Amino acid sequence: MELLKGKKEVGVKWVFPYKLDKDGKVVRNKVRLVAKGYSQQEGIDYTQTFPLVAHLEAIGILLSFVAYSNMKLYQMDVKSTFLNRIIQEEVYVEQPLGFESETLPQHVFKLNKALYRLKQAPEAWYEKLSSFILENGFE
Repeated sequence: MELLKGKKEVGVKWVFPYKLDKDGKVVRNKVRLVAKGYSQQEGIDYTQTFPLVAHLEAIGILLSFVAYSNMKLYQMDVKSTFLNRIIQEEVYVEQPLGFESETLPQHVFKLNKALYRLKQAPEAWYEKLSSFILENGFE
């Protein structure tokens, strides 16, 4: 689609991370399309952001409460946390390198779901997590 008047596109780039074994040999190559979120401006491209990690004070309070209540605490790392989360704002991205259209070079893609490094990604994840927690009877 063509970029609508008054809208701004977000750049994207390919990232090629790799995993090493204990000897330093490459055991797995990956590829990931990420947004150039640093080009987004608050109030124009997004309204608010959320931190990617918990504050140290919040972790201290949680650990104190768990110890006081004699509870068990489990920790997990969710892979692809920010992917596949529906975003509320209209976000357009440029055509990724290697996927440019020769017939429609000025066209952009409208995102329905978040990409890594997009300013809206943490908020979309927070909305999904908080709605799940509330639906399951937590306060």
